[in-house]
Amino acid sequence: MLVVISPAKNLDYDSPLPTEQHSQPRMLERAQELVDRCQALSPQELSQLMKISDKLAGLNAARFAEWHTPFSPDNARPAIYAFDGDVYSGLAAEKLSEDAIAYAQEHLRILSGLYGVLRPLDLMQPYRLEMGTKLDTARGHNLYEFWRDEITDMLNEDLAAIDSDVVVNLASQEYFSSVQPKRLNARVVTPVFKDEKNGQFKVISFWAKKARGMMARFIMNEQPTTVSDLRQFNAAGYRFNADESSENELVFYRAERDQ
Repeated sequence: MLVVISPAKNLDYDSPLPTEQHSQPRMLERAQELVDRCQALSPQELSQLMKISDKLAGLNAARFAEWHTPFSPDNARPAIYAFDGDVYSGLAAEKLSEDAIAYAQEHLRILSGLYGVLRPLDLMQPYRLEMGTKLDTARGHNLYEFWRDEITDMLNEDLAAIDSDVVVNLASQEYFSSVQPKRLNARVVTPVFKDEKNGQFKVISFWAKKARGMMARFIMNEQPTTVSDLRQFNAAGYRFNADESSENELVFYRAERDQ
């Protein structure tokens, strides 16, 4: 199975790396087009486009200005160790074994507004460009139009490489909307994580993001071969709820006492 997750807004380029292994992003030509476009924008225009503060806009204007190829360990960092958010807290990639990281390199993909599709060890330079950004380019009026079929095509290549017909969607709606499920040569299975609050079970963003990371970690460690195997996930008190689940949506509940 091929697992897809979202990137994170926060980045970590300071923590020690647990490995020297790395690979090159496969969609750098397209990324260069986006960087060229963003380099033409002023910090104020970036602030308005991304709806971020002037300080953050200045930081990202500097990042785009400094972005350059070729990528090397001296100017870039493997993606799985560069993103620092709730999903990545749950994934805890720095604690994964060498075997799990090798499996992840083949079976885990990070959807990115700038880089398209990243493998875990693909080097990336720091950036902020969310998939939902309405950036005008020669290819359209937003990043969904910019990437068109290419993200789906890349995922299909990766599915063929591992001889799989299952995609486990652990990405947010914003990012998975860049994928065209009808064109995927795979069944899409989406785990959903609900936490109890005041006697009702609902999706709580912070916990759901972390749980998606924990599910990705579970898959990298256990290397399941069937969708049914995913039902065994029980990290942090989550339990599979058969009554609420369907063929392509696996629902996990966590009681308030386990939070």
